[in-house]
Amino acid sequence: MPARNPFAEYENNKILTASPAEVTLMLYEGAIKFCNKAIIAIENGETEKAHVNIKKTQRIIEEFRNTLDHNYEVSKDFDKIYVYLLRRLLEANIKKDKDILEEVNMHLRSVRDTWKEVMKRCKQA
Repeated sequence: MPARNPFAEYENNKILTASPAEVTLMLYEGAIKFCNKAIIAIENGETEKAHVNIKKTQRIIEEFRNTLDHNYEVSKDFDKIYVYLLRRLLEANIKKDKDILEEVNMHLRSVRDTWKEVMKRCKQA
């Protein structure tokens, strides 16, 4: 019988009980984390590790694109942002360019911080 991993159980419960807004925030945090890991991997000359983490970042952004609700005008703006980030991630992966990844991370942090502010304002309303 495998040993219990309380941390893994906590993380799983955190996701299962999160609101859609909280899950979105977790995904932004994950994309930023994987992008940071890719930057470190490039700095350390670990190209395969960089590739894996860039692909993880791309999958999260692709999921954001796939789940946009196009009934809202703002979704067009988000789609443009996501397309741009995906293009830059592809370029960063081909060139293993950490400067591009830092730019992507800057944009991800900005969107994440905006999302946090929206969540905060919705709680106050």
